[in-house]
Amino acid sequence: MTTILVTGGTGTLGRLVTERLRTDGHEVRVLSRHSEPYAVDLREGGSGLNAALTGVDTVVHCATTQRGGDERSAANLIAAARRAGATHLVYISIVGVDRVPLGYYRSKYAVEKLVAESGIGWTVLRATQFHDLVVQMLRALAKLPVVVLPAHASDQPVEVAEVADRLAELAQGAPAGRVPDMGGPEVRTFASLARAYLGATGRRRAVVNVPLAGRTYRAFRAGGHLAPEHAVGEGTFEEYLAGRFGRREGGRRRG
Repeated sequence: MTTILVTGGTGTLGRLVTERLRTDGHEVRVLSRHSEPYAVDLREGGSGLNAALTGVDTVVHCATTQRGGDERSAANLIAAARRAGATHLVYISIVGVDRVPLGYYRSKYAVEKLVAESGIGWTVLRATQFHDLVVQMLRALAKLPVVVLPAHASDQPVEVAEVADRLAELAQGAPAGRVPDMGGPEVRTFASLARAYLGATGRRRAVVNVPLAGRTYRAFRAGGHLAPEHAVGEGTFEEYLAGRFGRREGGRRRG
């Protein structure tokens, strides 16, 4: 039985990874800022982090924040993992972190480099956006009478449970370096996703596509965040919506 530490183990992805690993018989420690007995702020590190890693073989690093600090957190985690003698560091990243000049993506890419240069056996998996993140974005946009979307842009949402299964599988294997990306089953226009969401939630909104400017928009428009050649996910956006909101449309997606 392997002892595995999951950072961000109470989050959307980390919670599912923890469940999978425990089902497979591993001892799993959950590290997050508010989860005892390993309540640790990775940005601060310290004795609590060292205690959490004592006797750990594998670390699955799911903790992240868009408020900054991911690189500092990763550096503290890697240093503590080296001291503890961990042999495998698994990191979940995002498709396009090396192609889309978004601040959060750049931070994730920097963490990938830290992991690769850590001196510990490592595995990095990049995935496309989770279904629930797309819904979170669309819910915010749908608060207005008109849903305004970036023109000529698409997304490839993936089921988080499938990413969790893959991440747990990788954690139980040998270090593999950068593994093939994991994308959802369909590349969809933002307008198509918005209409599916509005139908599933019973909202009536006009959907308007607006051209934007800037390098980040151009990178998204060019599909830098997509992985159509790795459309290995099976759960569709409509299936996710049906499971979360119930079936309101009774049919396939529109648009």
